[in-house]
Amino acid sequence: MKTEAIDKLIAAELKIRPEQVRAAIELLDAGNTVPFIARYRKEATGSLEDEQLRQLEDRLGYLRNLSKRQEEIINRIEEQGKLTDELRASIEQATKLQELEDLYLPYKQKKRTRAQMARERGLEPLANAMLLQMDTKGTPAQKAAAFVQDGGPVATAEDALAGAMDIVAETIMEDASLRKAMRERLWRTAVIETKASPKAPEEQAAVFQMYAAYEEPLSHLPAHRTLAINRGEKLGCLNVTLKTDTEANCRLIYRQVHKRPSIWEDALQAAIEDGYKRLLFPSLERELRAKLTEEAEAQAIHLFGVNLRQLLLQAPLAGHTVMGLDPGYRNGCKMAVVDSTGRVLDYGVLQITQSKGAYEAAKRKVLASIRAHHVTLLSIGNGTASYETEQFAAELIREYELHDVHYLITNEAGASVYSASKLAKEELPDYDVVIRGAVSIARRVQDPLAELVKIDPQAIGVGQYQHDVNQTELAHTLDATIEAAVNHVGVDLNTASPALLRHVAGINATTAKNIVTFRDENGRFTSRRQLLKVPRLGPAAFTQCAGFLRIHEGKSPLDDTPVHPESYQLAQELLQKLGFALSDLKDKDKLPLIKMKREMMKPQDETRLAKELAAGLPTVHDILDALVSPGRDPREDLPAPLTRQAIVKLSDLKPGTILRGTVRNVTDFGAFVDIGLHQDGLIHISELSHRRVKHPLEVVAIGDTLKVMVISVDEKRGRIGLSLKQVPKGERL
Repeated sequence: MKTEAIDKLIAAELKIRPEQVRAAIELLDAGNTVPFIARYRKEATGSLEDEQLRQLEDRLGYLRNLSKRQEEIINRIEEQGKLTDELRASIEQATKLQELEDLYLPYKQKKRTRAQMARERGLEPLANAMLLQMDTKGTPAQKAAAFVQDGGPVATAEDALAGAMDIVAETIMEDASLRKAMRERLWRTAVIETKASPKAPEEQAAVFQMYAAYEEPLSHLPAHRTLAINRGEKLGCLNVTLKTDTEANCRLIYRQVHKRPSIWEDALQAAIEDGYKRLLFPSLERELRAKLTEEAEAQAIHLFGVNLRQLLLQAPLAGHTVMGLDPGYRNGCKMAVVDSTGRVLDYGVLQITQSKGAYEAAKRKVLASIRAHHVTLLSIGNGTASYETEQFAAELIREYELHDVHYLITNEAGASVYSASKLAKEELPDYDVVIRGAVSIARRVQDPLAELVKIDPQAIGVGQYQHDVNQTELAHTLDATIEAAVNHVGVDLNTASPALLRHVAGINATTAKNIVTFRDENGRFTSRRQLLKVPRLGPAAFTQCAGFLRIHEGKSPLDDTPVHPESYQLAQELLQKLGFALSDLKDKDKLPLIKMKREMMKPQDETRLAKELAAGLPTVHDILDALVSPGRDPREDLPAPLTRQAIVKLSDLKPGTILRGTVRNVTDFGAFVDIGLHQDGLIHISELSHRRVKHPLEVVAIGDTLKVMVISVDEKRGRIGLSLKQVPKGERL
């Protein structure tokens, strides 16, 4: 596939202009990162967004691989002396690998098949006669008898006829157009059927009870059910088959192959039935199951990425001194207090679920720590003994009238993974592994992004069936998601950990460590330009990363904005046009005036400024926005996490009860909401809205604070059914 064809195809798929595609490809090929291109090369790409650029990058990789495969196939067929102009054109015009492999299938080197053995015995002319269907006199047996030789490879006419039919079956079933048509027909009409395996262990079989006798049209099967069925099949709990009308499919193939009345009609029909059952259907069944799985995995990975981004971009509860509580029964509740910068002030282990005396001692210890360090927020992990720990916190707040102290239940997923990691040992060398978990639970409410990037995304606990999908694709998507979130927010160069820095555009793990080492040895950064002194961080890496790194109270106020150093001169000229100086960005009295002037500007004013300064309009627009509020965190506009002072009891929940909650996870079938209990409640997709909802993400996102109505409580199974649509309009948030 030629470069021009790739450009046009991507442009059509993404609904953008070919010149935008060409510009983006040039920038990517030059080694620029997606965040850098999206933010600082808008003039070149026509303001393509981060997600569009990632789709373009992925599709570009696919089409370049396709082009490489086209060349390989053309060369191999040419070596066989079988390449025609028509076949070459078909190969060059293919836009999918599946189409390409269908075209190559008849020429592909295979294991020794029945058809190949028949060809070796000289039966191909007989097969060709059957395919041409020209004979109207005699019988197939009489025609086949001509290929029988005493002591030869063909013993009887029946043997000859059977061999010829094997060749015919393979030839017909390898036809690219027929395979495509039958693949599309099966996708439209086939039904996937699952049955419980009699060999399945009882406990595992119970998990897949829904699929013990289940069927659904193949094309309607949603992603989460596909992955559930695949898991059940892999565990040996389910037997999965594809149901289709075999006779009707064979009739359709026969009608397509049949050319004219001949003596070969019965033999041709028998060859088609054999080829369909033995060759075509098993192959297409594998392909369609693979397609179903691929699409389901893509949906699950996409959902995981969306959930992770929303989780990372939750509003930070900055400024709080936080007590992290990592609940537990036998080993007690681990406690750690961190100040507003994340520095550990106090720690210990509390016995909340043991004796009354230990409970009271824990209360005294926590109260003393709250008062000594001015704790304003308790972050309670949602794991084992979370309910008892919440009871403890609520009672303490109520008994001692701690009006300035609130608590919230924090998703502790991944805290234990972090606490035992090499990174945690480097960051908290003086603390036991169990205390590190409590520190993580405290810090992740202060700045979710900075803390959660330290943890393997797969351990964070959002998404669905994460261990059943392509792990390479999942890792690629999650890395891209973290990179996008980190660069969207920006990173404080003087406080960021290596784990956070390595996700900044242009910075790898080694460079991130070098930045921190340089900072430790030379003191805080006062200018972005100092990055050029960091080992292994050259001009190219500086160009990619500088705009995403922030320096609070540095030499230049522009270092605390998203303005790239390459545009500092332009930023100063814009300030002058507005009647201000660079120093005014540090003046709290001048900033409101700058903001007022910015808000009063109209699009035509921006266009005029861009022309006067010979600058790109998107860059001018972004710089004007950045000058309004240096140091601003884009997460400030998001709603703060829900905090509590009173406990919710499962026994108190009744259908009709209305509660406030926070969305913890979004799946294809609904949303899980934290309502203050150890177990989250589920809003099924059907309970999200009175209108038809295709996907829960249309209505809710991780971190959303909602009012929900309890519609069912199953104490034995620990399940709580919630509804969003049944909450009276007057009570909704």
